[in-house]
Order: sequence, then structure tokens, then C-alpha cells
Amino acid sequence: MRLELGEGARCSDGAVRELADLVIDAGSRRVTHLVIQPKDDPGAARLVPVDLAATGVGEREISLRCSALQLEELPLVHENAFVDEGEPAEEKDGWEVGIRDMQVIPDYLPTAMPGELASEVVVTYDRVPKGEIELRHASDVYSADRHHLGSLDGVVLGADGSIDQLLLGRGHLWWRREIAVPATAIGELANDMVTLGVSKAEVASFPSKRR
Repeated sequence: MRLELGEGARCSDGAVRELADLVIDAGSRRVTHLVIQPKDDPGAARLVPVDLAATGVGEREISLRCSALQLEELPLVHENAFVDEGEPAEEKDGWEVGIRDMQVIPDYLPTAMPGELASEVVVTYDRVPKGEIELRHASDVYSADRHHLGSLDGVVLGADGSIDQLLLGRGHLWWRREIAVPATAIGELANDMVTLGVSKAEVASFPSKRR
């Protein structure tokens, strides 16, 4: 099954959503859940088990085996929290903190030292199952020799849900190419980042096509 981030995901009743992120068991390298959301509404993103999804041969759109109403009964992914600068997001039993985005809000009230500002941070973070990680379209991909190669476009899964290929996007706009990186070349998967086990020069030998 080919899963391209940003592509449409159609519910059984015809409602269209969008594949935003992938949730992966980094140990087995199996995709366990998809983060599905209405277009441009990440606050309504849901955690969808991958076995509810399918793609036809040669198709990019994902078919979901659930209606829009059933989709809304699945767990929400995003949570918001106000924390002091440097304070971690709260952990909950059975859940990890996945991808997070921060907005620092300066506090202009007087502090003990002149010129100092206390800062509060608004954190939007994702809840993913314990022991798993999250990757999105903007997730960075690095070579083993620490060169930034581009960002994640998606993955191709085998029959057991494990990653057969990682789809790496390189370049910008009209010059963007998609490189099919075999699973054997993946070094480490972490939240919002992939590190390959091969050098930048070796990546050049992998199959690629214009986007």
C-alpha cells in the first residue's frame, strides 16, 4: 500500500479527508496508525488504525473502511497546553508525545531582574501510542554522513504493514524529485526525523522520478 502524505482519504460515505501524518512502531518499522484530518483543520485530526485504510493499484487516494461519523468517534490527536518555557508536555499513561509545535508568549509583567521576561509557551502536541513515533510531510531526512537530503513524501508498505520503501522528496517546486529509499537503507526513525544508514552519495543511486 502506497501512503503519500497530503493525499486525500475518502470515507465509506464519500466524505473526503486528508492524510496528515504517519504513526510508526520504530522497532518493527510498521505503520500502526494514520493521522487523518479535514483539509486545513488539524485540530480535528483523528488517530486511525492502518487496517481501516486501503489503496487501489495505481491509486493515490486512500479508501477508509469507516464513515465520516465513525471517523469522528476515533481518538483526537492534537492537544494544547500552556507550560512555562523549558517545561515538558505532560505525559499520560499509554501515550507518548509525538510531533509538537510551540508558540512563545512573552510575559511583560515585572520580574526580579530588570530586563528579564518570563515566557509562557503554548504547545500543540500529538498523542501517539506508547513506544511509537510520528512523521509528517515536513519531517527531515538525513544521510548517515549528516547531510540534509529533503523531507518525507510518504511510504510504501508491505503486506504486513512494515515499510518497504520510504519516499524522499528532494528539491523545490518544478525541480522536485521523489526518491524511493529501500527499507534496508533506513537507519533510525524518530519523531519528525529520519536518519538513513547510507551516505548522500549512495542515495543518488536509488530510483527517482519527477514529481
